[in-house]
Amino acid sequence: MSAPTTLAAALREAQAQGLPRLEAQMLVLLAVTRAPHDRAWLMAHDTDVLTAPQQAHLAGLVARRLAGEPMAYLTGRHEFYGLDLAVDARVLDPRDDTETLVDWGLEVITPLPHPRVADLGTGSGAIALAVASQRRDAEVSAVDASAEALAVAQGNAHRLGLTVRFLQGDWCAPLGEAPFALLLSNPPYIADHDPHLPALRHEPLQALVSGPDGLDDLRRIIAQAPAHLLTGGWLLLEHGWDQAAPVRELLQARGFEQVQSRKDLAGIERCSGGLWPGLR
Repeated sequence: MSAPTTLAAALREAQAQGLPRLEAQMLVLLAVTRAPHDRAWLMAHDTDVLTAPQQAHLAGLVARRLAGEPMAYLTGRHEFYGLDLAVDARVLDPRDDTETLVDWGLEVITPLPHPRVADLGTGSGAIALAVASQRRDAEVSAVDASAEALAVAQGNAHRLGLTVRFLQGDWCAPLGEAPFALLLSNPPYIADHDPHLPALRHEPLQALVSGPDGLDDLRRIIAQAPAHLLTGGWLLLEHGWDQAAPVRELLQARGFEQVQSRKDLAGIERCSGGLWPGLR
């Protein structure tokens, strides 16, 4: 795009390279430093000409998207549970399916005053911040082993004005002795040699992969969680599309009761969990 190019022509060219229209519009807007959803402005200025630096910027954005980089990393934002989250390559791009986990978590703590809740492997802070936004009386903790991920999550909490306690460490290890009413986690659950991994190469591997069958981290969380749950507390976990049955088996073997799964909007069993009955 070295020759003078209008916004309309740039949009057509981006689509011709294989981008959906909405994504092409967002990238053109980013290239001219407009909000990525300001399509009304784009329509009103479609005859404006991009500068050479803007054309170069757009070419780079289009190339990155065509190479599979998530749109959220290009825009720097992802809306999750009504929250505008900053995201980048330090954290997993939040999936809409994870809202199923948040819905379930909010449901189980509905009758509880001032519940203590922890999000294990918080990444961008999506789950913890969603709970905190809906239950301002809750005491919410967010754990991650990655200092870089915690920096992203803390930035989101500060910008959104939400109070969350951030802890660095491995799953339940930094939670302390006071028990929780609810533990939530969207841990890594992809098998080491899953054929879909190359398509996710732009996202942090440590947030995706978990052993030969993808269940290593789920096993660890299920093993550790009872020591940090109130009697009657819940552990709720997101997992892969084909992992509901083995995760339910792991929960039942550990002594959880009322073990069940919840489906996402596509009808896939996306989350499983159970109630901790206490020592027996």
